Amino acid sequence: MDWVSRHRFHHKYTDTERDPHSPREGFWFSHINWIFDNDHAYQKVGKRKNVADLRKQAFYRFLQSSYLIHPIALGALLFRFGGLPFLVWGMGVRTVAYYHITFLVNSACHVWGTRAWNTTDTSKNNWVVAMLVFGEGWHNNHHAFESSARQGLEWWQIDITWYVIKSLENVGLARDVKLPSEGQMRAKAVSQQL
Repeated sequence: MDWVSRHRFHHKYTDTERDPHSPREGFWFSHINWIFDNDHAYQKVGKRKNVADLRKQAFYRFLQSSYLIHPIALGALLFRFGGLPFLVWGMGVRTVAYYHITFLVNSACHVWGTRAWNTTDTSKNNWVVAMLVFGEGWHNNHHAFESSARQGLEWWQIDITWYVIKSLENVGLARDVKLPSEGQMRAKAVSQQL
């Protein structure tokens, strides 16, 4: 719930003074420093009252209340079956690599790449980041159509996350999957402004 709250604030205040991880505060701040300073986010956006919809759902309340149990259990299993090497690689190295790759969306995708859509922020599509994070690097697409389940909107934009969502929808495990309409896409297309 904390991450969703921060992400919602990021979209509401992207690249403004109230953005909880704006690249305007520096590349390293938007990349990783924001994660270590919760007070900074509270000062910018206040208490996280924008996740009332999640607080109503038992599944998300369970995840929030049992958050520490999950990595501790994984660490115990890794240690049990592979000793210290499994623990170091499965928890330490994997977590550091995962965080840095994921945080490239906050930092690199607001600095380097291309823009296919007219948005009021600095979001960019970065194909290198997209390949590393299974499609999340099509970040200008995401900021233009933030409720879309698909971020790789062109046929050549590989989006593994979308393929999984579409597969889940095909077998009935996902529903109400949102995509931008042709009209929405025409209205925000960069070529319309030329």
